[in-house]
Amino acid sequence: MIVMKFGGTSVANAEAIKRTIEIIRSRLDKKPIVVVSALSKVTDALYKISDSAKYGEQTMAIEIIDKLRVRHAELVDELLGGCACKDEALKALNIEFDELQKLVEAVIVLGELTPRIKARIISKGELLSSIVIGHALTKSGIATCRLDARRFIVTNDEYLQARPIIAEIESHTPAEIESAFNSGCKAVITQGFIGATSAGETSVLGRGGSDYSASLIGMAVSASAIEIWTDVDGVKTADPRRVANTQSISRISFEEAAEMAHFGAKVLHPLTIEPAVMKNIPVYVLNSLNQENSGTEIVNYDDVEDGVKSISFKEEIVLMNIFSPHMINISGFLMKVFDIFAKNKVSVDLISTSEANISLTIDNAGSLDAVCASLSEIAEVRVLNDKSQLSIIGKNVVKQRSLISWAVTSLKNTNVYMISQAASSDNISFVIDRNRLDEVLQEFHNYLFEYKSL
Repeated sequence: MIVMKFGGTSVANAEAIKRTIEIIRSRLDKKPIVVVSALSKVTDALYKISDSAKYGEQTMAIEIIDKLRVRHAELVDELLGGCACKDEALKALNIEFDELQKLVEAVIVLGELTPRIKARIISKGELLSSIVIGHALTKSGIATCRLDARRFIVTNDEYLQARPIIAEIESHTPAEIESAFNSGCKAVITQGFIGATSAGETSVLGRGGSDYSASLIGMAVSASAIEIWTDVDGVKTADPRRVANTQSISRISFEEAAEMAHFGAKVLHPLTIEPAVMKNIPVYVLNSLNQENSGTEIVNYDDVEDGVKSISFKEEIVLMNIFSPHMINISGFLMKVFDIFAKNKVSVDLISTSEANISLTIDNAGSLDAVCASLSEIAEVRVLNDKSQLSIIGKNVVKQRSLISWAVTSLKNTNVYMISQAASSDNISFVIDRNRLDEVLQEFHNYLFEYKSL
């Protein structure tokens, strides 16, 4: 079996879905498990619906629902016109839309949008797209079973950023998938992004979580491969929307891919790699608009050459400097500091320490005031906004002897607030002013991938 995940642009419209169907058809001998995202821009619309309901804007919410209903109905007409399954698809879609409208009305009446209800609202996109694409697959001659991911992607009850319960997923998923294939189906389709708690309540894995879903399913069934279909030719040496002359990377390691995703690369969800690593399943990042391109293969660390692979960045981060003379020769101070971050659910990316000072970066400023208030009780705190983090990533990148000296020299006209070397030896990061990011990105990329081979 293989797992094939198709993102929003790969299922954006009828033309894209027809193209996706042909890609799936080419993999039928491998028993494809197809994981789909919502149609392009639908999840954004569902967030707007939930916000409108939260603020009592019922008319606005219903208008957006009606537009989504029309869009999906038109897509069904285009893909399933003349097929007896058209009415069945429309009926299934209307059930989801009617429930969506009832959820909005309930929020309006109660005057409260709970995480549990919001998860049910924003999960609708994947349920809707899987209905349309599942029927389109069957109409095309591919007998397809549609499975509800909430039956086997079991999570905790953090509804909007749910954590999967691996043991439960491994227990439930194989039987569901095998049953579908044993019933005569040639392909299985299910939803990315969504799951359910042990009590059966809908949960979501966070934005971009469909990649993660695909990897979890691949792990659970010990798939031979996990394919992530996007609209770019694999993983790039940098974000092509920000850097000129980027190149596709043919092969990277799981560790390098995880570093890229964690430090800002948009191709993969940051947690995608972890389940694949558990079973050593290769992950392929492929382009549904350019199927002839071999994309990027993500494999075991030992199967990848040393050297720089990519430059990632986080554009808007916060740098915090924490100073206290009480740190000197005192055990337990770091634990107190990080306990404050943990209690406020704020993750730290980079950290540098000296005898009396801690410097660190975060990219979620949502609980910053609470963190600063607690830290101020034990230390002096200085917050620097409008900073960016640039990370050079590659296997054993720290062994590239000329890299640090060149980077420091090239940054002579740029304020550098922190330089951090990852413990894995696969990442060197720099914190600079945000207004210098684009220029430094391009200069680094030119040197690393065009002018010089390290």
